[in-house]
Amino acid sequence: MKKLVNDVHEVVRESLEGFQLAHPDLIDVHFDPDYILRAQPKAEGKVALISGGGSGHEPLHGGFVGHGMLDAAVSGAVFTSPTPDPIEAATRAVDRGAGVLYIVKNYTGDVLNFETAAELCEMDDIEVRTVIVNDDVAVEDSLYTAGRRGVAGTMLVEKIAGGAAERGDNLDEVTRIANEVNDNMRSMGLALGPCTVPHAGKPSFDLGDTEVEMGIGIHGEPGYRRTEMKPADELTAELYEKVRADLPFAQGDRVIVLVNGMGATPISELYIVNRKVHELLKADGIIAERTLVGDYVTSLDMPGASLTLLRVNDEMLELFDAPALTAGYREGM
Repeated sequence: MKKLVNDVHEVVRESLEGFQLAHPDLIDVHFDPDYILRAQPKAEGKVALISGGGSGHEPLHGGFVGHGMLDAAVSGAVFTSPTPDPIEAATRAVDRGAGVLYIVKNYTGDVLNFETAAELCEMDDIEVRTVIVNDDVAVEDSLYTAGRRGVAGTMLVEKIAGGAAERGDNLDEVTRIANEVNDNMRSMGLALGPCTVPHAGKPSFDLGDTEVEMGIGIHGEPGYRRTEMKPADELTAELYEKVRADLPFAQGDRVIVLVNGMGATPISELYIVNRKVHELLKADGIIAERTLVGDYVTSLDMPGASLTLLRVNDEMLELFDAPALTAGYREGM
């Protein structure tokens, strides 16, 4: 294993320290327990948003803390859910009297620990709601989840719900919008190779030199099948058809497209994937209103990509286009 680390047990702590030093105008990192806050807190009377989970998916979640997106992110060890204590502490730190929305990827540890934190906060009259993101179409009831996994579409929930909270919507409305985004969004990914968790020191799974894993999770969990390596257009078409058919998306639908890198895929290859996605959308009469291409929800150093399609209406587009200023995503600022 070759990685730019000092001590495998200090990867998250040292990364958070470096993150703080890079963006002191945007974020404030709290240690013991570990969580990330906006440097400039939201005004009193506005809903706060918190997300989090295991580290290793950067820029998700800490990279999306800031104006127009998250008020706090809670980081666990690599690919390991944070415990309830830092989630509870972050909730108390960001509450502005209007309630707090948790945006939680559907992994069992994340769901249970955020649920416990919510119960602790509600004992002190902090109103907490939770949206469970489950956009992955590849597998259900895996080793890690009951139901579908939450993957790259989580970023879109954070952006659009964050826009609603920033404009002053109440907790009911922010929760409604977040759920509407999740309900209209589907994702699927593929891996060309495994990732390497620092404390494990070896690849997280075996994949042959000519094999591709279709339908992987963001921790490198297995997908629904392995196939031989094919041209990019053929692999992209399989992702697209699985995603399109599941909602299903139909002629005349308007969508936001997210072509997401898993951590070790060159942007030039992601643009090749995006090119094919747009060709397929056009053939199906589906309108691509906005497109994001890049690393937003990664799996350490995994080579691969995922595709997310979000069916949108005017309100979602307005909130997606609303100003945001974070380390990992900026819009209109």
